[in-house]
Order: sequence, then C-alpha cells, then structure tokens
Amino acid sequence: MVEKQFKVIADTGIHARPATLLVQTSSKFNSEIMLEYKGKKVNLKSIMGVMSLGIPKGADIKISAEGSDAETAIASLEETLRKEGLVE
Repeated sequence: MVEKQFKVIADTGIHARPATLLVQTSSKFNSEIMLEYKGKKVNLKSIMGVMSLGIPKGADIKISAEGSDAETAIASLEETLRKEGLVE
C-alpha cells in the first residue's frame, strides 16, 4: 500500500470541479484508491463519496492506493492536486 498526506490550500477546498478531476484521474488506474479525511474513508473513484466528505481549506487529507499500479496512481493524483493549486 502507498499513502500520501496533503494539506488543502485552495480557498474553496475540494469542491465539485476538483473532485471530478480527482475521480477521473483515479478511474484510470486498477488499484483501489481511497481518500481519508477526519477518519472517514471513501473510494476516490466515487464522486458522491468525495463530495460527502466536504473537504474545506486547511484540511489534512490522506490518499492511499493498493494494487499493481498504486505508486503510479498516487504520483498522478499528486500531480493533479498540485497543478490545480489544491494542496501543498
């Protein structure tokens, strides 16, 4: 399993548009990818799951992936998050 922690810096947190980007990116991989916030874990391939977390600015989140392409998946998600100015 590969895990990576992030701090959300976007003023709007992770709202609909970035959540959609993350779900689209996650869906390209075979690994099981989870997003965790405040002890609650959701499947990062589920837009409803991601939106249900209501992640605000300043939140500490963790993304974990388990499977054959886990490392590539985490690297790709980190690139998406940073490119969109969502995390530091």
